[in-house]
Amino acid sequence: MAAFSTSSSRPYHIIIFGASGFTGQFVVEEVARTASEGPKGNLKWAVAGRNRTKLEKVVEQAAGALSKPELKSEVDILVADVSDPDSLAVMCKQAVIVLSCVGPYRFFGEPVVKSCVENGTHCIDISGEPQFLERMQLNYHDQAAEKGVYIVGSCGFDSIPADMGVIYTRDQFKGTLTSIESFLTASAGTEGGCIHDGTWQSAIYGLADGNKLRSLRKKFGHKPLPVVGAKIKRRGTLFYSNELQQYAIPFMGSDPSVVKRTQRFLNEELTESPVQYGAYVGVGGISNIFKLVFAGLMFFFLVKFSFGRNLLIKFPEFFSFGFFSKEGPTRKQMEGSSFRFIFHGEGYTEGSDPSEGKPNGKIRTLVKGPGTMPIFHNILNEKSITYFG
Repeated sequence: MAAFSTSSSRPYHIIIFGASGFTGQFVVEEVARTASEGPKGNLKWAVAGRNRTKLEKVVEQAAGALSKPELKSEVDILVADVSDPDSLAVMCKQAVIVLSCVGPYRFFGEPVVKSCVENGTHCIDISGEPQFLERMQLNYHDQAAEKGVYIVGSCGFDSIPADMGVIYTRDQFKGTLTSIESFLTASAGTEGGCIHDGTWQSAIYGLADGNKLRSLRKKFGHKPLPVVGAKIKRRGTLFYSNELQQYAIPFMGSDPSVVKRTQRFLNEELTESPVQYGAYVGVGGISNIFKLVFAGLMFFFLVKFSFGRNLLIKFPEFFSFGFFSKEGPTRKQMEGSSFRFIFHGEGYTEGSDPSEGKPNGKIRTLVKGPGTMPIFHNILNEKSITYFG
């Protein structure tokens, strides 16, 4: 069975794999900042990746950013490569949990999951790629369950705010919540903002492999989730959102599929009533609509062809009007950015029968935060409850 505590042969609570990547360096800082909150106030952790020199630099940067010079001597460095299974096995055998930061996960994620399962190590990643997430479930669920290993995907902005927001809203509703729509907006500070092109690449390959994802899902043999109460009405491809007071489009990230997987588990394993879910993102006013239409047409045309995908990957700034970049946001841009998720739920209050009539109860939850750190606000009966996550 998988371990839940360290030992002489498994000395690390956490190993951050891919620590020298764009996301990995921030994970290193966050772990270093919160290490004293670990078991008995002493979280033993290490960083791992292909290049020792780059890993040393990341630890040094974290030490400087947090004014913790001791990190340079306290944090161990391990060399491991996804193309070398033996090196992954050596790494996994030393950790209780591996934090995998090696995206795009469709190319680099599976060897890490496979090694973790084989070596009794729990694995957490921040993937927002439905095809990878569902393929890992299909290929490794039974083996992981047999060994007591937890493989937990989408533990970043994709899709913690959405998944936890739905569950939190459901739990706060007094009755049977049957549907939720979420509306996402993001704001940049005075320094502006952009998104690292790793997300851009995931979107490119995700759309290009849409048929493979549909084929993959058929292998599960899932039955449709039961619809409780009134069926949720899907919005159009582009619409004006009264909830946001701006134009919006369906959210094309992993949130809808991740939330549906959670709802399926709650329904099939715990016999809980599933919540229908629709996800949308605000895109602003008319000027942004023209940019969106132009960029969208180019994107959907080019992504169909190999040469087009190469162009999109090579020039993310041009094809996304600067929204994505190879360098990613600066530290100041990240510190100045914020997001808001508004969840609008409908359901049947206590004593009402969901099989009769229209929903007679509503609830609104606000999930917001600086950068990508969520804060949960529930607005119900004019009361506000705040949770920090």
